[in-house]
Amino acid sequence: MKKLLFIAVFAICGLGTANAQEGAFNVGGNLGFPTGDMSDISSFAISVEANYLFNLSDEFKVGPSVSYLHYFGKNDILGTGIDANDTSFLPIAAAGRYAASEKFTIGADLGYGIGISPNGQEGAFYYRPMVGYAISDKVMLQASYTGMSKDGFTISNFGFGAMFAL
Repeated sequence: MKKLLFIAVFAICGLGTANAQEGAFNVGGNLGFPTGDMSDISSFAISVEANYLFNLSDEFKVGPSVSYLHYFGKNDILGTGIDANDTSFLPIAAAGRYAASEKFTIGADLGYGIGISPNGQEGAFYYRPMVGYAISDKVMLQASYTGMSKDGFTISNFGFGAMFAL
């Protein structure tokens, strides 16, 4: 899986070298509310993201993306007196964005979330569909669902945030 992701990111970066002047560097952040399996052990999530998107057409952009995703563990899980550890991931993905209109964008990130927690959390397949609303040429508000799946366990959240074009 890691080799496939590396090849995909390398290919996307190679695509963009011919059109490097037509790309855009973006950074942003999200606040997330854990869902599914993660809602039992985590109360809140935050993430930051950086991507470089190359224009394939006026409406479609693709490029590499890297994020930091942190889940805050709950205290006293389900009344057991046990506290959950915080969990962190470093998702590395290929990002695609489609401008559905002048203001609305839909997109997705696909890749691998590397577990970087000291508690030994393993990595997992990473996916993040999103929708964005441009409030200016440089700022987009976005809503997304972030998920990572491995062995029947899903680490996920609904997030809201903003991306800034630099």
